[in-house]
Amino acid sequence: MLTTALTMIGLALAFVVVEMTVTWILARKLNNFGIVDAVWSFGFAPIAALYLFAGKYQPEQSVAFVLMVAFWSLRLGTHLALRIAKHHPHEDVRYAKLRADWGEQADRKMFWFFQLQGAMQVLLSLPFLFACSRPIEAKLPLGSDWFTIGSYALWLIGLLGESVADRQLARFRADPANKGKVCQTGLWNFSRHPNYFFEWLVWVSYALFALGSPWGWLGIIAPALMLHLLLNVTGIPMTEELSLKSKGDAYREYQRTTSAFVPWLKKV
Repeated sequence: MLTTALTMIGLALAFVVVEMTVTWILARKLNNFGIVDAVWSFGFAPIAALYLFAGKYQPEQSVAFVLMVAFWSLRLGTHLALRIAKHHPHEDVRYAKLRADWGEQADRKMFWFFQLQGAMQVLLSLPFLFACSRPIEAKLPLGSDWFTIGSYALWLIGLLGESVADRQLARFRADPANKGKVCQTGLWNFSRHPNYFFEWLVWVSYALFALGSPWGWLGIIAPALMLHLLLNVTGIPMTEELSLKSKGDAYREYQRTTSAFVPWLKKV
């Protein structure tokens, strides 16, 4: 299994190098580095398919898992692509900030930033690897069926929650009367970042599915890494920094009363 796993990881790494190099070239031509977000999301579907066809697997379970990944990947990628296209040629504020910070070295540094994004794709895809590496003759760990059923349920909750949060925010922003205001409708009344929370649940569901495979416990790396990225790196910190600049005291009050991540009741 180790040889097969290393081979599949090598193929995935080769794929993301090409994927992110082409994305970088296109981003430079469009003068919009924000397109990497959509490409990054779309990229998980082919990685999962690659693992499926390159490995030995339990067809009835692995195919269903890859379809889960593909559906999530295409939904999120399409959502981001439409948002980017709507605002083009204006670049996402996060990438505009990086461009300004990096100055004349922006193109070169962004190339390696894109490659890092690709490497993160491979690392985050570890649950996919284990889910698609279930030898047909293998004796699976006790409770594997429950891991599978639980992952389906959690994936559905995460996907629906993220979709609803995205739609509620898009509808709020589409109303000119809400310009400069803080979205506190629907799920956004209980969490400042419900889309991030439900996105994380999707990754937990993938790790849960992988637990039904030999060595699948290593898949916990994916939701742990995603949680770190969302809470401490490119997720909440950067988003809230920009929201504070644009919305000021209104957003500070939102921070005071509303949970940052897990949906919860407001503070008085």
